[in-house]
Amino acid sequence: MVQKEEGLQVLIITGMSGAGKSQVINCLEDLQYYCVDNLPPTLLTKFIELGLQSQGKIDKVALVIDVRGGDYFHDLSRALEELKEREMPYEILFLEASDEVLVRRFKESRRRHPLTSSSRLLDAIQEERTMLQELRGQANIVIDTSDLSNRELKEKLINMYETDRDTGFTVNVVSFGYKLGIPLDADIVMDVRFLPNPFYDPVMRNMTGEDQAVVDYVLDSPVTQAFSRRFLNLLKFLIPHYISEGKTNLSLSVGCTGGQHRSVVLADYIGKQLRNMGYYVMVKHRDISKYKTEA
Repeated sequence: MVQKEEGLQVLIITGMSGAGKSQVINCLEDLQYYCVDNLPPTLLTKFIELGLQSQGKIDKVALVIDVRGGDYFHDLSRALEELKEREMPYEILFLEASDEVLVRRFKESRRRHPLTSSSRLLDAIQEERTMLQELRGQANIVIDTSDLSNRELKEKLINMYETDRDTGFTVNVVSFGYKLGIPLDADIVMDVRFLPNPFYDPVMRNMTGEDQAVVDYVLDSPVTQAFSRRFLNLLKFLIPHYISEGKTNLSLSVGCTGGQHRSVVLADYIGKQLRNMGYYVMVKHRDISKYKTEA
């Protein structure tokens, strides 16, 4: 949930060009945010002051600030420092995607990258990533949209920012395969490749972690039982401390070799146990569709 200043919620949206900021703005408008795209950073403090003076007419704002601002974008660091000095709370949402995905999106949309005037598309993307590195480190939430459809991104945003939902903390549990890469927006990464692998059983090789035979095989292992008990105890300890520090979203990624068997079972199991503890949990199996299609 976005931080509040006398009833005003301030969300600053930034990140890589082509990573989905337009979709975010459209979704937040549906959630009754007052949205401004491509706001010059020098106007950031003034805009928030206007919101505070609106007598409740504006209670939540979403402001997109990115490299389209050209030379003005370099004023953002100074503007954020001013907000801190004046004790005006805000939250930064940073969107990113892999170079390959961004190149594909720009080619499909035939849009120009804001930095392509003097360089190739891939060079412009890498230049932008370097420019945004420090800002990414300041972000409260980072979302990697490489593997998210527009619908999945919208669902994620609704669960994070819909104020009618009676929860201020979300745990996103994602299963993945190491051979396909670690999710870039993970807060905690757990490697479960040490667990017994159903892949070596010919009967289960083409199944997934959603099939009951695989679930039983993985969860019935004494190693899995010992691990899951200890890991859940760790999460019981960690999550309240994350909440007390003001974190509103925890991304927990569980990985095995291919993202087909063990990580799927453990992600579902951990998600179920965290729900039983009273947390709002979303579970996603990033790589499982690759195996379902082949089956």
